[in-house]
Amino acid sequence: MDATAAVVRTAINSTSCVSERLAGKGAFGLFRNPMGHSKLRPSEHPVMERARTGRLEVHGKSVATYHWGSGERPVLLVHGWESRGSRFSAFAAALLERGYSPVTFDAPGHGESTGKTTTILEYRDVITQLHAEHGDFEAVVAHSLGATASFFALRQGVRAGRVSVIGGVVDFDYVVEAFCSKLGLREQVRAELRGRIEHELFPQEADIWSRFSVVHEPERVSAPILVVQDENDDMVRPEQALRITAAYGDQARLVTTRRLGHRRILADAAVVTEVVDFVTADPSAAGTEAGARTR
Repeated sequence: MDATAAVVRTAINSTSCVSERLAGKGAFGLFRNPMGHSKLRPSEHPVMERARTGRLEVHGKSVATYHWGSGERPVLLVHGWESRGSRFSAFAAALLERGYSPVTFDAPGHGESTGKTTTILEYRDVITQLHAEHGDFEAVVAHSLGATASFFALRQGVRAGRVSVIGGVVDFDYVVEAFCSKLGLREQVRAELRGRIEHELFPQEADIWSRFSVVHEPERVSAPILVVQDENDDMVRPEQALRITAAYGDQARLVTTRRLGHRRILADAAVVTEVVDFVTADPSAAGTEAGARTR
């Protein structure tokens, strides 16, 4: 645990001894706000400078969008929490070379978009608007919490021929528990936080703990799925990937990597090639949709 997390942990747990409600409010404020807008990296500049940029609005927030190519065979790239669309620059360049049209965005509260925070519902609404603008996607490639949001959107009408999940978070509940564990929050504070998430973030949504899961109603997502998971991911345990392959059976294929962690995996050339090969593969090719292997 870093120094900042240690201070926060002490402050929240100390406050909980006086008022569980106040401690839960503090934890909720931390949980829902990404730590600043992530910056564009120098290595991402060449690809991002080639993008055509746009804007769309979600719940009063201005969302930055990026797309490349002719518009034919669009592929949606969905980033995770405390990230931004430019993290997929290597994927965008590779897809563009093969004649596909990459599309990505900065979620509200991230990158060049406005706002201080976002939710899975806002991710869903951005993805839905991009689907309406660009048509059915050849594929969706999603990282981390972007996978949770993407499957939610796919079950609500967004169409894609293939789906690739990289270091994907399967359950929204997993995000909450990981946050609580990192801060060592007492059980009473955890319960208060979960209640605030249900009633303040999603007041009109029932059963969010199961409905937001990647493996909820798997029969509603019929596309082939490639799951890429690093053994040394310090944010998403490998068991999350196994839950996806177990739920989707022969429809899903797992590729396991080593020593790439949760974020560096997006810049790994072999991973980029693996995913782009999957996205652009001939649908009639045999033996490409099942199995597991380690890279």
